[in-house]
Amino acid sequence: MPLSPPRRYLTLASPATAELEVKRSRFVCDVAPVASEDAARTVIEHVRAARRDARHHCTAFVLGPDGATQRSNDDGEPSGTAGAPMLDVLRGRGLTNVVAVVTRWFGGTLLGTGGLIRAYGEAVSLAVDAAVLVTYELREGVVVTVGSADGPRVENALRGHPGCAVTSTTWAATGLVLELAVEPGAQESVRGLVGALTSGAGGIAVGPESWVAFPAE
Repeated sequence: MPLSPPRRYLTLASPATAELEVKRSRFVCDVAPVASEDAARTVIEHVRAARRDARHHCTAFVLGPDGATQRSNDDGEPSGTAGAPMLDVLRGRGLTNVVAVVTRWFGGTLLGTGGLIRAYGEAVSLAVDAAVLVTYELREGVVVTVGSADGPRVENALRGHPGCAVTSTTWAATGLVLELAVEPGAQESVRGLVGALTSGAGGIAVGPESWVAFPAE
């Protein structure tokens, strides 16, 4: 029996950077939220272009709510000493839709296999520690249509309703159209609230599911 697709995932709210020095080798890690492989590769190329004087730009990224797409690249470092430990940190932190690029300037002293693995992993860990994390949850969609006179009151009530997020408001000829993202099972409470506030005149329809961001716990 196939597993149900995930309804929540953890990622970064915004890019972050951290720096580490090991035996005069300098490691700078950039991490960023991305929604696709193309976006991840754009971030990688941007870092490469900005730091052309560095010897290595090692990368790792994880994509998809289930983290199914995973890629890493050692970029000239000994096989398995850079991209793999970077990817291990992202997976170990439970992150997805994220890319990490570690730029290394060689300091003249060889670090050895173990030293490289530790340095690349620590650089990513420091960057993730510096980042703000965010949780995305897949919510059911509801579309509410109410008359102009009821619109402001209904919108205000819905914005304070538990398990309900107002994602869009549009004024139309018939009144106010509100698009909502609600927790599973919360549609009936929304229906009851709108009905009570509009004496049954408000319209309720099923809308598309959407991902909603919340601060990570």
